[in-house]
Amino acid sequence: MIELKRILLVEDNPNDVELTLEGLSEYNLANEVVVARDGAEALDYLYHREQFADLPDGNPAVILLDLKLPRVDGFEVLRIVKSDEKLKLIPVVVLTSSREERDLVESYKLGVNAYVVKPVDFHEFTDAVKELGIFWALINEPPLGSVSKKKIS
Repeated sequence: MIELKRILLVEDNPNDVELTLEGLSEYNLANEVVVARDGAEALDYLYHREQFADLPDGNPAVILLDLKLPRVDGFEVLRIVKSDEKLKLIPVVVLTSSREERDLVESYKLGVNAYVVKPVDFHEFTDAVKELGIFWALINEPPLGSVSKKKIS
């Protein structure tokens, strides 16, 4: 029996969502990705509100977080996640097009686990996402009870 861990992708650009899902699908992870189109929707997912009210308990294995988001930006999502006792152990990977030093520094100050600049090239982008998915969803060992897993056989 294999245990698949959920991934929360927080991304407002439909092209980047598609590329990310394509990169993850190579390892059959795409069916375990929940996409939030802005920071407010990501927080609704994490706190089981609105359309996510009926979700089973448990946190995702990792949050792939864009910084430049509508309604609630990535920095605010990161700030909220890392200051909440129930959420702060979730690894957060910033996946952004920003090469701004201040964005990098602010992300690490807020507790990000990794900062990845999206490659412009299609193949480089999907390869980077594949590696992120493999590491955070399959290889990384989180503290017990910090994520929920879906058992499949």
